[in-house]
Amino acid sequence: MARTNPLQFIQQVRSEVAKVVWPTRREVMLTTVMVFIMATITAIFFALVDLGIRSGLQGVLGLFG
Repeated sequence: MARTNPLQFIQQVRSEVAKVVWPTRREVMLTTVMVFIMATITAIFFALVDLGIRSGLQGVLGLFG
């Protein structure tokens, strides 16, 4: 692999960064809110699953205890 000098490397990095399409503030806020909503829904789901498993296990153990 050919080595490039530091100046050429920096020029290449700058040209690649110029090609990046940065998200708007609205897009960032929207995706952030969606992440929080999905995390909340996931937490509620797993809390309900945990509650169901715990209740079922207590019921089974209550029959034998």
